[in-house]
Amino acid sequence: MGHTPATARGRATRERILDAAADLIQRRGVAAVTLDDVERAAGVGRSQLYHYFDDRDDLIRSVVHSTVDKVLAAQEPLLLEVDSLAGIDRWFDAIVANGTRQDAVGGCAIGSLASQLSGRDDLTRQAFVDAFARWEAPLIAGLRRMQESGELRPDADVTELADLTMAAIQGGLLLAQVRRSPDQLRLALRGARAALEDALTPSPERDPPAGSRRAR
Repeated sequence: MGHTPATARGRATRERILDAAADLIQRRGVAAVTLDDVERAAGVGRSQLYHYFDDRDDLIRSVVHSTVDKVLAAQEPLLLEVDSLAGIDRWFDAIVANGTRQDAVGGCAIGSLASQLSGRDDLTRQAFVDAFARWEAPLIAGLRRMQESGELRPDADVTELADLTMAAIQGGLLLAQVRRSPDQLRLALRGARAALEDALTPSPERDPPAGSRRAR
């Protein structure tokens, strides 16, 4: 996946190319972006571009990995604390707040790329498999810690809960983008939270009378 430069100047050039490609793809879509477009936007020549990337496909896959790095870096402080329902709530709130800042039109940068590229070839599809696995990994680890502490039922399938949560995030972001309303994202995350609540170990403090949860 590309070539990691040994010098700071080289790394800066490579990052500039990736940023230019990512911006063009976001605005135009993958199919409408050529290497000529990227070169002009990044201010580099073809030989310089090929110094860092094997071909257009390699550049596109590198954009996928770079996008994942940025999305996860932005969420990292919160993802380190998803080992309680309160921590998961803070993570959900940040996702909604980010969507609201974008007027609910930005969607998910990773999901947007996946919708365009996941069927392109096996290498690109695997890049997205790896991307979502990286995103889910902190949540799976957090849910396992909840299980070890007794907060989550021992029979709860933490991988399934993480998959369900990720599906709610992606589906909610897509609906929010299409309908121009963050309410769609809030609703999807509410469903994911309900599933997480159902997996908690019953206790007198949080186990309401029969039927009261459904009535909320």
